[in-house]
Amino acid sequence: MQKAILKNYRFNFTVNVLDGAFFGLGLGFASFVTIIPLFVASLTDSTTVIGLIASIHLVGWQLPQVLTSNRVAGLRLYRPMVMRMTLHERWPFLGLAVVAVLIPTLGVPAALIFTVVLLAWQALGGGFTATAWQAMIGKVMPENRRGFFYGAQSSGISLLTGFGAIGAGIILTQVAYPYNFALCFFIAVVAMTLSFIFLWLTREPESPPVETHRSRKLVWDNLWAILKRDGNFRWFLLSRMLTQFAVMAVSFYTIYAVRHFNLGAETAGFMTGLMSFAQMIGSPLVGWVGDRWGHRRMFAAGMLLMALSIAVALMAPTLEWFYLVFALAGLTNGVLWTSVLTLTVEFGAEIERPYYIGLANTLVAPATLIAPMIGGALVDLVNFQATFILALVAALLAVGVLMVVLRDPRTLRTAEGSLVAAGVSE
Repeated sequence: MQKAILKNYRFNFTVNVLDGAFFGLGLGFASFVTIIPLFVASLTDSTTVIGLIASIHLVGWQLPQVLTSNRVAGLRLYRPMVMRMTLHERWPFLGLAVVAVLIPTLGVPAALIFTVVLLAWQALGGGFTATAWQAMIGKVMPENRRGFFYGAQSSGISLLTGFGAIGAGIILTQVAYPYNFALCFFIAVVAMTLSFIFLWLTREPESPPVETHRSRKLVWDNLWAILKRDGNFRWFLLSRMLTQFAVMAVSFYTIYAVRHFNLGAETAGFMTGLMSFAQMIGSPLVGWVGDRWGHRRMFAAGMLLMALSIAVALMAPTLEWFYLVFALAGLTNGVLWTSVLTLTVEFGAEIERPYYIGLANTLVAPATLIAPMIGGALVDLVNFQATFILALVAALLAVGVLMVVLRDPRTLRTAEGSLVAAGVSE
């Protein structure tokens, strides 16, 4: 199997980077940072609802992953499950296009309800795909090249997301509402169809047979055993939870800039594009350095960048400062996509990988859901500054956990293996 992985590495690297790139193009036209918040803001004035909408994407992606971990652990091929489930994270954008067109007929309240349902469906589709997809990538990418792959894929995502976001900004200003949003969502569907084709081309070797019949109780006992015995993994989970409170600030950047500095739709598109280009430039470097220097350190560096982004947003005297705010957020996104995904698959033995992936995402989901809700409530009850201060404190605490108490899982696993080998030789 290892020979097949190495033989197909370049092909799999190419098609999966292209998969991410075209998916990113779709997300540029239907950005969860700018376009969708602006669409929802056209339907409601509630900052809390806007913050909740922004969190649905991540919560739906994270929450179901542990539920599929046992099924994924028993698969000899991950790709068929990936292809079936990923359809559900793509077609809802067509539904959003239809809803946008029908706003005059449906009315604003009904359009808002349909929008929430479709966004939830899309997010859950991603969540039920995620464990199998991460396991597939962990399988077809050699361990010492995973960080570089995730970095290159993140760069491809960011490049086309940036072009998409700029195009979306132009469409929003040149096409009448609500058809401007409908056109953006339709283009997103086309891009994601191309992404689906490249993902389908992945060449995955078949794994050896594994045990597939486990009772539900045995599965949950195994998950609980992992949490009990792996203290290092628990620190990783804490750092991930703190990260959700830090990055929730990004969900409010656009609305804050609109209300305080009269940010226009076209400028919002350019700022989203800048954020994507910053992620594009930084991600391959993050992957390359992380593979050599350690992804734990890169994760901490990303949280420092997030803290700096929030601090600039807090002190920004004019709208122009938000170009820097979004650029720093883009660099942070590159670190989080590249280093967090790489770190996640480095915990535990290969046979336990789907369980670690599931736990690492599902247990973080409550923080992902609660953080923007708390942030939105703080905005409504106090002000945007209170939300940003909470996010800043969370980012700095995450840096402390990552640098002081968390140990690099790959280094720790190597050290434990050396001790075992030494004991055997004695």
